[in-house]
Amino acid sequence: MANSKRKLPTKNSTPQDSTQDKDLSRSTNKSPTEVAPAHAKDSSLLNNFFRDCLGHDLSNFSSLSHFTSWLQRPVDGAALGVFRMLYGAAMLIDIAEERGGGQLDVRFQDPLHCHFPLFNGMRALDYPLMGCVYLCMWLGAWGIMLGYRFRASCLVFLLPYWYIFLLDKPTWNNHSYLFGLVAILLLFTQAESYCSLDSWLSPRRSRCIPYWNYFIIKFQFFVLYTYAGLKKFSLEWLSGYAMSNLSHHWVFAPFRQVIDPELIDLLIVHWFTAFFDLSIALFMTLEKTRLLVTPFMLSFHLMNSRLFVIGMFPWVCLAEVPLFFSFDWPRRIRRWSKTPLLQPKDPTEGQDKPGVLARLRTCLILGYCGLQLFLPYSHFITKGYNNWTNGLYGYSWDMMVHSYDTLQTSIQVVDNESRQVHNLNPYAFTEYDRWTKYADMAVQYAKCIDENLRQGQPEMAKNISIYFDIWCSMNGRFQQRSFDPRVDLLRAKWSPFESTSWSLPLLNELNHMRPKLRTIETEVLAWNNYSDVIFVADFPGLTLTNFISPDLINCTLTILEGNVRYRNERDPEAYFLTAGKSIGLESNITHLVTTIGQKPASYLFTYTNKTMLEQAITIDKPQTEERSILPLWQEFQHRVANYQQFLIHIGNCLMHLLYDVPIPLAVKEKD
Repeated sequence: MANSKRKLPTKNSTPQDSTQDKDLSRSTNKSPTEVAPAHAKDSSLLNNFFRDCLGHDLSNFSSLSHFTSWLQRPVDGAALGVFRMLYGAAMLIDIAEERGGGQLDVRFQDPLHCHFPLFNGMRALDYPLMGCVYLCMWLGAWGIMLGYRFRASCLVFLLPYWYIFLLDKPTWNNHSYLFGLVAILLLFTQAESYCSLDSWLSPRRSRCIPYWNYFIIKFQFFVLYTYAGLKKFSLEWLSGYAMSNLSHHWVFAPFRQVIDPELIDLLIVHWFTAFFDLSIALFMTLEKTRLLVTPFMLSFHLMNSRLFVIGMFPWVCLAEVPLFFSFDWPRRIRRWSKTPLLQPKDPTEGQDKPGVLARLRTCLILGYCGLQLFLPYSHFITKGYNNWTNGLYGYSWDMMVHSYDTLQTSIQVVDNESRQVHNLNPYAFTEYDRWTKYADMAVQYAKCIDENLRQGQPEMAKNISIYFDIWCSMNGRFQQRSFDPRVDLLRAKWSPFESTSWSLPLLNELNHMRPKLRTIETEVLAWNNYSDVIFVADFPGLTLTNFISPDLINCTLTILEGNVRYRNERDPEAYFLTAGKSIGLESNITHLVTTIGQKPASYLFTYTNKTMLEQAITIDKPQTEERSILPLWQEFQHRVANYQQFLIHIGNCLMHLLYDVPIPLAVKEKD
């Protein structure tokens, strides 16, 4: 990163390394064409470009020995110490929020609550013990922030963190995975060398740390940004369907003065974000562009903190930004030292040859980097987790690329002896909904339902079958089934390394109709304030059973593509409908639409909500309370209240374990 001390060039030499200087001095009697071969000039230009842009000599990467020396060179640990403090503070807040500390009783107090572990053998501990797990994680985060017994604090934090993370796949997201990785990386660094209780208690502790402490964490964030950009450079994202209507948020108010909201959604939300994610890490690494792009980096994450509910992710990314600047910038700001801690030098000069342990450490670092580069594209191995998207959501860095709209979720429990059919509340045993889109979690939920029914109603659950019928849409497509509703999930075959046959594919052959769907929706919504439309696509041989509420009027079924057979429960006569045909539908009865032929059918339902229409005529609309543009105080109050709940849960668990004090039962809120 710093300029190295070099031999001053002689009159007949160029500022290259000593070997090149000797070669040139020996060739002074040769012809000009022999003095500077083409490959030597190219190498010199490349090295100069590399040094000017990145601040490092290309020779540092020419061999394992040079690369090890480059990673091992001593640098100031001040910047990493600041990152450690900010990361620990963010995790203290995250524990009560996205780790579920504020809802500890809802997640772990009910023994019938279903969890979705990565490894089926994992089980949640009893509620009081889970409180102790969260307490350990909380104390570990304090230790990381304060830099007290740093290694032990990292272990005390990351072991409970990863246990809770792996216990429930529905809670996975990319930044939760990132937080866990950073905790592992910090464990092996010397981030406690600056502004920590450890350094205060041991004042003789060296302020110097090996550069690889910085390199490995910066590399992790480099992968985060670059892979997020690579995943966005796809037709799925660049077509502009993933994030819709964000342009109406107040953060885009300045842009709305210049361009239309639709163009904001396409050009800024989708196209600019793809370019930003792909390039920002590189621009922050390059010395010549770092200061120029830093305002964009800061603005991007501050806007995300307003646009999305993503916890501490924007703030951890902001805490990482100073790592791209000088190692001793905190000391310079505080004027603790008027000169740099170390005189910079070339890591390949004046140092002994790296030892075996140093080279082994370098190999481990390279192995970790290779693993992080490979995992986001390893879905050809774990085929069982591939559904409409590839792999489990959380480690692929495909952030915000897919958005879902779930229309209907139904679970039927069939008694195979009496043939009675029981409809189960889909969220009777979980508050999550990600199981509706992933086959592995659907199987886990079905088995958990079976276990709970055997405990509560053993006679009924002796011989049952469980069927899921789930309709959802991804990125503005038709509503379609995610799983085959004819498959008993208690007996369904699933393997992490084989494709799931009963997981229905995404109907990408209908993607060309998405612009038309937007046009139709705009027309229907223009009828009145209470009209709406639902777009449906279904597979051959499957039947949509749709009960139309008496609150709905002017209901119509229109076929867009394919062929269907329609009938209702009052009229046994069936009607065959082809593309372009429509039929009126009665309210307060069940309608059945069966897709026939060899290809999927697509159709739409239009309707008007009679109840809302009548209320709008007779009842004046209440005055809506104005919402604050920047509700920082409300957010702070909510976080304080949530944190109080977390501490109360921890206290209840400790009092129960120590003094056998009864724990208040959690009350679930009904939708």
